[in-house]
Amino acid sequence: MIFLQSTYFFHAPSICSTLWNILPAVSGPLGEFEQIVLMAIVRLEADAYGATIRRDIEARTRRRLSISAVYTTLDRLEQKGLIRSWTGEPTPERGGRRRRHVALLPAGKRALRESYTAYSEMATGLEQRLKTL
Repeated sequence: MIFLQSTYFFHAPSICSTLWNILPAVSGPLGEFEQIVLMAIVRLEADAYGATIRRDIEARTRRRLSISAVYTTLDRLEQKGLIRSWTGEPTPERGGRRRRHVALLPAGKRALRESYTAYSEMATGLEQRLKTL
């Protein structure tokens, strides 16, 4: 039993883990890499899957990524209820393997828009100063 703010909470691991799997996590602010991945998904639209997301980010940020970093972030974004994923049909160019496609959900669009707005507001008026740093 845990005492917290005059309320008793009982620790029930099986109930907690069940709720964790059913309810999307409260997302909170996006991390930098989460923002970048969501932007790539928006840019790639119907062609958004692990490898294309990785290539897009590497080309635009000039930083090398492991595919596992992309998939780990996609898993986290899906757990937060910001994206959805589905497995496509097998493709001959991939030796019959399937692609895991992703798309933004309304909560993901909202989170990216809020994050981008906050970033833009912080950068307003700093363009010249940032160029000289």
